[in-house]
Amino acid sequence: MLLYTTVGTNDLERAGRFYDAVLPPLGYRRLKQVPGEIGYAADKDVRCRFWVVEPFNREPATFGNGVTIALVAPTRAAVDAFHAKALAAGGTDEGAPGLRPFHASFYAAFIRDHDGNKLAAVCERPE
Repeated sequence: MLLYTTVGTNDLERAGRFYDAVLPPLGYRRLKQVPGEIGYAADKDVRCRFWVVEPFNREPATFGNGVTIALVAPTRAAVDAFHAKALAAGGTDEGAPGLRPFHASFYAAFIRDHDGNKLAAVCERPE
């Protein structure tokens, strides 16, 4: 359903270092960088699906209240690694890895990046 998603940043270099550390456990890597934007994709994807951008209007980047971007994780171990790497890279804990009440196999972790963007890694496979 989604073609791509973006998060805004006020420091693209710092955000790039953060996402370069956080996204590989989920199978995403930096695929493209142009002025003001960094794109991440899965190895077999033909386009970047996750972008970190400086706002086009040149206003400060802000996060949305109530917005969470949930990324698919292949395993619960990948969720754990995503969370640990986010904290090690200076992110903020918004919910440690664990099962959530949404259904019996909904295993997730929630973090915020340096700009306050909230992301989740979710594995829905039973383990």
